[in-house]
Amino acid sequence: MTDRRELADFLSRRRARLTPAAVGLPPGARRRTPGLRREEVAGLAGLSVDYYARLEQARGPQPSPPLLAALARALRLSDDERDHLFHLAGHEPPRGQRTLTHVRPGLLLILDRLHDTPAQVISDLGDVLAQNAMAAAMSGPLGQLPPGERNIVRRWFTVPGARGLFPAADHEQLGRAHVASLRAVHAARPTDPEAAALVAELLARSAEFRELWERHDVAVRRSGRKTFLHPVVGPLELDCEVLAGAGEGQLLVVYTADPGSDTAGRLELLRVVGQQQLAGQRG
Repeated sequence: MTDRRELADFLSRRRARLTPAAVGLPPGARRRTPGLRREEVAGLAGLSVDYYARLEQARGPQPSPPLLAALARALRLSDDERDHLFHLAGHEPPRGQRTLTHVRPGLLLILDRLHDTPAQVISDLGDVLAQNAMAAAMSGPLGQLPPGERNIVRRWFTVPGARGLFPAADHEQLGRAHVASLRAVHAARPTDPEAAALVAELLARSAEFRELWERHDVAVRRSGRKTFLHPVVGPLELDCEVLAGAGEGQLLVVYTADPGSDTAGRLELLRVVGQQQLAGQRG
C-alpha cells in the first residue's frame, strides 16, 4: 500500500536539496525557494507536471516501478534512498538486476585521462567493457571483441593461450580468484540470468572450473599485485587498484608501477607501443 503522505514529503525534500547545476540544468531566473522546481523534476523523469504535482500533494495514484526508477534517477537518489522510495510507494525495490553494460561518459573520460598507466572498466561478472590504450596494449583489445568473447573468466577456463599473459606459477591462484569472485556475484544476484548462464556454461565446459566451484570459495575482486608477461616490453609487476562504479556492477581497474622501478620504465615503453598500435589501426 502506498504511504502517500510520506511519499509526498520524501519527494519534496529530495527535490529541495538539488540545485540545477547538480542535474545539468541552467540556473535560470532567481528562485524563491531552494532546490529544483516541480516542472524540472517532471521533465527529468519524463512525467507530466500535473502528475508529479499530485504525487507531492499526496493525492496521486500509486506510481509504477518504472516511474519510480525514473524519479530516482531524476532526483539523484542513492541506492538506499531509491529502495526507500519504492517501499513508500508500496513496491519491492528492484533486486538482482542484470549488470549494466553501458559505461558512463564520465568514466570513459577518466580512462582517457589515464594516458600513462593501464586502466579498464569491467563488469563484476568479468566482462571487459572499456579499456584505455595502455590496457589494450598490455593485454590486447578485449573491449573490442564480441560480447561473448570479452569475459575474462570465460577466457581463462575455455580459451587456449589466454593464460599466457601471466606467469605459470600464478595460474592456480588467479583461477581460484576468478571462481571465488564469480561465486560471490552469483550468490548476490541469484535471479540474474546472465550470471546463471555463465556459471552453467563453465560447469559444462571446464573440469577445472567444476573442481574449483565445488570448493565454494567466495571473494570479491579487490586490490592486489599482478605480474603481466608482455611479449614486447617484458614482465610488468603492477599494483592493481579495483574501484567500484556507483552500484552498477562495474569496476574501474587501474594498474600502477612503483616509481623508479624497472616496471615503470617498461610502462613508458608500453605507452609508445600503444601509440604505435593506434596509429596502425588508423592507417
